[in-house]
Amino acid sequence: MRKIKTAPSLPDTVEVNEISPTKAQVIAYPFEMGYAITLAHPLRRLLLGSSIGYAPISLKIEGAAHEFDSIRGMHEDIAVFIINLKKIRFKIKDDLSRAVVSYSFKGPRVVKAGDLENDSIEVVNKDVVLANLNEDGELNFSLEIAKGIGYVPSEDLREEIDPGAIALDAFFTPVKKANYKIDNVLVGDSADYERIIFEIETDGQISPVDAFSNALETMNAQLSIFKKVLNLNFDAGISSESGDNEMKNLLLTVDSLGLSARSYNSLDRAGIKYLGEIVLMDESELKNIKNLGKRSLEEIKEVLNEHGFGEDYEMSEETRLALMKKIKQLKEI
Repeated sequence: MRKIKTAPSLPDTVEVNEISPTKAQVIAYPFEMGYAITLAHPLRRLLLGSSIGYAPISLKIEGAAHEFDSIRGMHEDIAVFIINLKKIRFKIKDDLSRAVVSYSFKGPRVVKAGDLENDSIEVVNKDVVLANLNEDGELNFSLEIAKGIGYVPSEDLREEIDPGAIALDAFFTPVKKANYKIDNVLVGDSADYERIIFEIETDGQISPVDAFSNALETMNAQLSIFKKVLNLNFDAGISSESGDNEMKNLLLTVDSLGLSARSYNSLDRAGIKYLGEIVLMDESELKNIKNLGKRSLEEIKEVLNEHGFGEDYEMSEETRLALMKKIKQLKEI
């Protein structure tokens, strides 16, 4: 028997089954009828299209002018070398967005993906064969590896790479499979509820659970534009009454500031929801936020400056008290 409701019930159970380092299930329930597909389909698209990965975007080989050339003493021609290179899954260390790495190998030997690891990059699939060198073979080359999402064809990268380098099609997506199924689940005496079972597989650059978390963050960031507009409209009433835009900016939500995932996650875990909460903190308090590194701290300072709350900003006691009261009210809603 259906009851009259003023809002749909919210799912309260999430189960994560980590089958292997590259495979996992994420299960959530119970959803009202029809809500499961509404969430599952866009999340699948985001998993496949917006998960962050790494890929080589350019190649320079000593003695080779283009991708149809060949190198003396190397069994593979450059075209095959590039095909082998695209099979290798890299990870850039230190959370950098790009890295240029150079290598030199002499034969006779087999050059494998694991031979490319150094202080700047990791290699996930170390056993992939890159090249076979004869006794007189010598292979000197450099790669530019970038962080990105989705797929970018080589012709779109030519203006971004060094002159003389061979542009490579960049396959960034680390998610190999993202499927879901929806079935019914019993709640009380009603079977009109649904359960989503996500099955996620990655190539090892990122864990399936991290990929799922990133998809949720991306969805939240895309939807936050609506929340931002609503907040601005709501706060416009405050501004018109006080003749002051200061409070409006102080009440901007953290998820509307365009912060990187690392910075946003650190603030979110600390329970910080509004820009004004950051403004109320001194630098030592910010530094003590768990997992908020130097790079994230600098990013937050830039955002504060952009909104007029840099080092020279001084908040009046009246504004401080009003802000603290308003934030408390908002968090209690």
